[in-house]
Amino acid sequence: MSRDALVVGINTYDRLRSLNAPAADAESIAQILDKYGDFQVTRLPAVKDKENETIRIGKQTKVSLTQLERAIVQLFKPDGKPPDTALLYFSGHGLRKNIGIQEGFLATSEVNADAGNWGLSLQWLRRLLQESEVRQQIVILDCCYSGEVLNFAEADPGDRGKGRDRCFIAASRDFEVAFEEINSQHSVLTAALLQGLEPKQDRWVSNYTLVDLLNQEHHPFPQRPIFANSGEAINLTRKWNSSVVNSTVQVSAICPYKGLSYFDCTEADANLFYGRKALTDELLEKVRSGNFLAVLGASGSGKSSVVRAGLLYQLKLGRRLSGSDTWQLKIFRPGINPLQNLALAFVESELSDIERASQLAKAEELIAKGAIGLGQLITAAQTQRVVLVVDQFEETFTQCQDITKRQQFFECVLGALQRDDNKLCLIITMRADFFGKCLEQEYGGLAKKIQEHLVTVTPMIREELETAIIKPAQQVNLAVEPELVSQMIADVEDSPGSLPLLQYTLTELWQQRTEERLTLTVYSKLGGVRGTLQTRATEVYESLSLEEQQATKRIFLELTQLGEGTEDTRRQVLQRDLVSSQHPEAVINRIIQRLADEKLVVTSTLSNQIAVVDVAHEALIRHWLLLRKWIEESRDILRQKRKIEAAAIEWRDRRRIKDYLLHGKRLREAEDFYKQQTENLKLSDLSIKFIQASVRQRRNNRFRSIAVFLIIPLGLSVYVGIVIEKQIRINQLWQTVDTARGKKDSDARIQALEKLVQAGESLTSKDFSGANLSSANLSRANLSSANLSRADLSSADLSGADLSSADLSSADLRHGNLSSADLRRANLSIANLSIANLSSANLGGADLRGADLSSAYLRGANLSYADLRGADLRGADLRGADLRGANLSSANLSDANLSIANLRGANLSSANLSDANLSDANLSSANLSDANLNKVNLKGATYTHKTKFPENFESTKQQMYLIAPNADLRSANLSGADLSDADLSSADLGSADLGSANLSRANLSRANLSRANLSSADLSDANLSSANLSSTDLSSADLRRANLSDANLSSANLSDTNLYDANLSLARFMTPEQVKSAKNWDQAKYDKDFRAKLGLPPEPAK
Repeated sequence: MSRDALVVGINTYDRLRSLNAPAADAESIAQILDKYGDFQVTRLPAVKDKENETIRIGKQTKVSLTQLERAIVQLFKPDGKPPDTALLYFSGHGLRKNIGIQEGFLATSEVNADAGNWGLSLQWLRRLLQESEVRQQIVILDCCYSGEVLNFAEADPGDRGKGRDRCFIAASRDFEVAFEEINSQHSVLTAALLQGLEPKQDRWVSNYTLVDLLNQEHHPFPQRPIFANSGEAINLTRKWNSSVVNSTVQVSAICPYKGLSYFDCTEADANLFYGRKALTDELLEKVRSGNFLAVLGASGSGKSSVVRAGLLYQLKLGRRLSGSDTWQLKIFRPGINPLQNLALAFVESELSDIERASQLAKAEELIAKGAIGLGQLITAAQTQRVVLVVDQFEETFTQCQDITKRQQFFECVLGALQRDDNKLCLIITMRADFFGKCLEQEYGGLAKKIQEHLVTVTPMIREELETAIIKPAQQVNLAVEPELVSQMIADVEDSPGSLPLLQYTLTELWQQRTEERLTLTVYSKLGGVRGTLQTRATEVYESLSLEEQQATKRIFLELTQLGEGTEDTRRQVLQRDLVSSQHPEAVINRIIQRLADEKLVVTSTLSNQIAVVDVAHEALIRHWLLLRKWIEESRDILRQKRKIEAAAIEWRDRRRIKDYLLHGKRLREAEDFYKQQTENLKLSDLSIKFIQASVRQRRNNRFRSIAVFLIIPLGLSVYVGIVIEKQIRINQLWQTVDTARGKKDSDARIQALEKLVQAGESLTSKDFSGANLSSANLSRANLSSANLSRADLSSADLSGADLSSADLSSADLRHGNLSSADLRRANLSIANLSIANLSSANLGGADLRGADLSSAYLRGANLSYADLRGADLRGADLRGADLRGANLSSANLSDANLSIANLRGANLSSANLSDANLSDANLSSANLSDANLNKVNLKGATYTHKTKFPENFESTKQQMYLIAPNADLRSANLSGADLSDADLSSADLGSADLGSANLSRANLSRANLSRANLSSADLSDANLSSANLSSTDLSSADLRRANLSDANLSSANLSDTNLYDANLSLARFMTPEQVKSAKNWDQAKYDKDFRAKLGLPPEPAK
């Protein structure tokens, strides 16, 4: 490794005062670099010391501008190969020129300002450094006015993060002279440099450790030197004659990875934060040169981590930007009330509760004044600069539903930037898909501000990913198999939002490490990057009791904010708001603790010590299939619930005045929701009180109306009579039902129940155990949580009924009509459902152990995660049924029709599948070990390497399709198949039929899809990089956020294809006309040239 240094010390000047220290300073620096730094040192001016035949700095020798320029060019831009490291030290006069613009110069001996000769221009030096190929550049200027106007900023070439490590140190600021040390031959700066460069032990002194010494308070500098570092540490000096100390490698018990948590602004986290050096340097440069920074990227791209553990930690350290270690750093999330959380950011955490409350009241009072009040807080701060970070800025749209408060917040923080000084620096991190929300209103010029100061967090490149995997492991003496590194990079490269999954998988690998080594074998068992998180989350969920599972489902639904034209996001919730009559505080606390221990949720406290809960990362919402299913099942109900709760909060915030109560249609809808709410979607206590208050107000209004219209008593009497008569009739029907309680047979009860259902009465939680309800018409009845154990419901009509969480154990449902019924989590163990109609019924999570479902009609039914152990399903029709994750061990499925059924992850061990039809079924990761597959039809079924078959079973002879990398699937019929998350990288799917197939998040990189049919297929978030899509039919396909970089799209049909946020950069052989036939084509990503062809404006500068 070549290391060159140019050391300049000029004592003698023609028209300026001659100096005493520079030559001695420069010679001492030259000697220490020569002795301890392994530098090839060039001195200027150089003279020969006749006494000892050595070269030294000449004390009386002059240096011309031409000599200095040539020497610096030879250092940083030589004719031959440049050195790896180049150091320039200059000691002498510094000049500043203030004619029109301010310029800085290093004075050479012949300078003559009157004649226009100012010396060496720092702007020239900056341009030279920008063009230099030297990887490590150090510039030290020990001269007067060497700071901002001498122009330290001019000499700094910026351009951080592009393969250059740079260090700049200057003796003084623009208004200061550089002092010589009293009773010393050296200047103050050089004396400190000599002390710092003198190695004390057998380890390198770097630019960072040198800056640490310059920052130490015990150096009584008349002025503080300024500096800027970027890139990696640059080794400067070390002792070369120290003996090697033998040491034993210590294995650490600390996990070097963060799971789903972000890297924070702490030493422990920053020491493990790798892969974002270039981006951190870019952010530092933006902060140095401006007062606003918008960091945007996909969810899971690492925005919070790079701002916290990268940017903020470096500012806190003070090694990169001089003086930044004295700045105040304040970070907060907007939440429901952004202005209040902004005020909280200015409250000191170490105060007592009373002092904090007092300080918060004062801060809120100032923030209420808007930008002026915030400006007063900034002005009062005893610091050179306040860095205010608004993390997860999208919460201003997702959690703050009060548009007025949102507008006030934007005006406050943006208005406070309008200052003459640069004391406030505002930084926001936001998901890129929320930028469109910023355009919906003026918002104080927010969108324009973001565009002008935007830094986009893009996916890590291969080298960065390798660093992020290997370097943390090295910190704790952990080995990582090279094959594992290659596979993990291949699985996440060019995939936006994959970093949390990568970190979580690495954490799981560390938990299951063998001999302090991370292995590819364990990685494969875990299911790779995409499989690890969802597998672990499902394992945790399944390990809970039924009561705990129900509470867990509710918790995760409450922690999900539904997207409005954007992806679903996380939602912070008060832990006490999760408590309900069905899920008491003890149960909620126990589950939250378990989920927190498993790193699936995070808990924290507000300033008033109230506990809050949050999803550990949005990756869980995006990639945990069970949670996605819950969300999709409950999306409409969730929206209605959130609307009611939002109205209730507004009512409370408006001091519960009647003007904000519900009335009319909205009240009727809220009442219906309250009556029919499910266990997992219970309204909050506040919402229930809100509805009750609204009902009371409606009653009061009716009484007033009665008083007003007493003049028409006859009409009123008729109306009241009808209402009263109806209520009397309903009460009589309930009396009939109650009288029959405990009796097995009662025709009167059946008739009464039928009439109650027709009248819209709810039967939820009622006890009908052992009752004979044979042939009863209970269509669309609400029987949720009802007790129907041992009941006779043979031939009963329960179509569309709500039987969720009902107890139907040992019930007789033969020939019953349960089509489209909701039987989620119902207990149907040992129930007789022979020949029952269960088409399109929802049996998700139901207990069907030992149930008789022989010849039952279950076409299109949802049986995901249902327990069907030992169930009798002989001759059952399960075509198109969803059996994902279902437990069918030891079940009898002989002669059953499972064509097109989804059995992904299902347990079919020891099941009897003789003569069953499994054609086109999805058997990905299913367990068929010891199953009876005699005469089974598996034509067209899909399976993966994780699918377990009986011993000696030859899948290759069954006309099945292996879903795996490099698979040969030419002309395969996979229309409508569920291939989400499948790895089909480099697979041959030429001319295959994949119409309407679910390929979301699938890896199809480098796959051959030429002439394949993908019309109406779901390819959202799929990786199609470098895929061959020539002549492929992609009409009406969903390609949102898909990666098509470098894909071949020659003659591909893109009509009505959804290209929102799809990555088409560097895609080949596509035409503007072809692209414009798609939907949302203007929202996709293209390279610069193709954007111009499409008539789109250039992307904002990054």
